[in-house]
Amino acid sequence: MTTESSMWVPLQQGRVPDLIADRILALISSEKLHPGAKLPPERELATLLGTSRPSLREALRSLQAKGIVEIRHGAGVFVADPATTRNLREAVFAEEMSLAELFDMREVLELPAVSWAAANQDKEKLADVRKAFEALDEASARDEVDWARLQQLDAAFHLSIVRAAGNRFLSQTLTVLQDILARGMETTLQVPGRLERSREDHRKILEAVLSGQPTAARRAAAAHIRGARKAAFSRLHAEGPSA
Repeated sequence: MTTESSMWVPLQQGRVPDLIADRILALISSEKLHPGAKLPPERELATLLGTSRPSLREALRSLQAKGIVEIRHGAGVFVADPATTRNLREAVFAEEMSLAELFDMREVLELPAVSWAAANQDKEKLADVRKAFEALDEASARDEVDWARLQQLDAAFHLSIVRAAGNRFLSQTLTVLQDILARGMETTLQVPGRLERSREDHRKILEAVLSGQPTAARRAAAAHIRGARKAAFSRLHAEGPSA
């Protein structure tokens, strides 16, 4: 389960389906539930909220009609990507974007994010950034690297910084940024020397963000993204047009 029971407390007076919908919307607005998060199973959630399962189903159907949640039969109920994210993804990936354009998008999204994260100093979210960094750094230092897992942890570190930025529009771009990160990392992580350089870059970004230095954080993030861009194009050049 991706949520804690303490998030789901019994409802107060009012039309029950509306109260349920309002509670879920409030959790999404406060970023306690992120896009892709899975809600507790129906029986459990009804118990936590002190409501009936038919009222819960009505609320979830209403939220699904508005594009707030996705009901996946056999899998559960998930927070949907907001309209902003869906529209941005369509704009970015409506046609096959060049690698250069994807790295440009990273700079557009990530440089403000690290600057704002450093300036805001949200202790709870910065604790998540540190935790994401530690998991990534430990995986990067292993003798036998699990590249698929490393890619996930690398993306998680960058996304944790975007969450710490405290900008709601940026938060709504998280899944789009995750797509962009995945595409770029496929061409960079295994380039000789890139992993070591990336570890050092990540440490500099972390230190600047945690110490509240927006300019240094932005500079470190820019160097990291441009280094990744250079590694990606070096690999593509080495593989040639038939790759």
